[in-house]
Amino acid sequence: MQERHIDRKRYFEEQAQTSRNYYIPWIKNSIGHLPAKVLEVGCGEAGNLLPFAESGCEVVGVDIATSRIQQARTFFADKNQKAVFIASDIFQLKDLEKTFPLILIHDVIEHIGHKVRFLSGLKEYLSPGGALFVAFPAWQMPFGGHQQIARGRIISHLPFIHLLPRFLYRWLLKACGEKEDTIKELLSIKQTGCTIEMFRNIARQAGYEIINEQLYFINPHYEVKFGISPRKLNKVVSSIPYLKNFFSTSCFYVLRRTE
Repeated sequence: MQERHIDRKRYFEEQAQTSRNYYIPWIKNSIGHLPAKVLEVGCGEAGNLLPFAESGCEVVGVDIATSRIQQARTFFADKNQKAVFIASDIFQLKDLEKTFPLILIHDVIEHIGHKVRFLSGLKEYLSPGGALFVAFPAWQMPFGGHQQIARGRIISHLPFIHLLPRFLYRWLLKACGEKEDTIKELLSIKQTGCTIEMFRNIARQAGYEIINEQLYFINPHYEVKFGISPRKLNKVVSSIPYLKNFFSTSCFYVLRRTE
């Protein structure tokens, strides 16, 4: 496992920097303004939300992991920023009766099994005319299987291994000493991973239109992680179905409801 996945404070700071430098400007460019209220579903430690709070937005973060929500509260308190954090499945909430002009879903959709149902359900929390920002790694890209969370130093840096047949992938993970809970998580991601074509299709099925799309050859987050400047995917490669998944390390979308 890479160090940043253990040091959650560092992870939080890195998320905040990428959100400040790339997510917020891209969202503002896509919809023309920065909404006053923001909800993030699957917020983790909520680094993505920090720059929104610093900009004066009312922010709410929801995550199913209680430990992540506790960390989010601590990190925001350290920054003297206000936010509401809730440890819950978003669709089992009882006390969130407001809607939001902007909902963030960052590195979440690739973990969801019933993607159409998930996106459809979010309409309950989306204000009329509101926007949904979704970012995810294309499944076939080198680390689309999130194998960087593996404990082994070597296997966590091996690209494309998530594309192996399931039985070979499990065998490799086990042979490299990964624990069963990590293997289970990585195999789950293998089952739920999201391609570009799949996402465009489920967005349409869930009743959304795509307002803006940007595919990245070099993920903007790699700037803070590795010191590499972001690069958008070449337009020619972007136009080739399936192939573009191998080269898209991050996919940005802004959606609006069609219903």
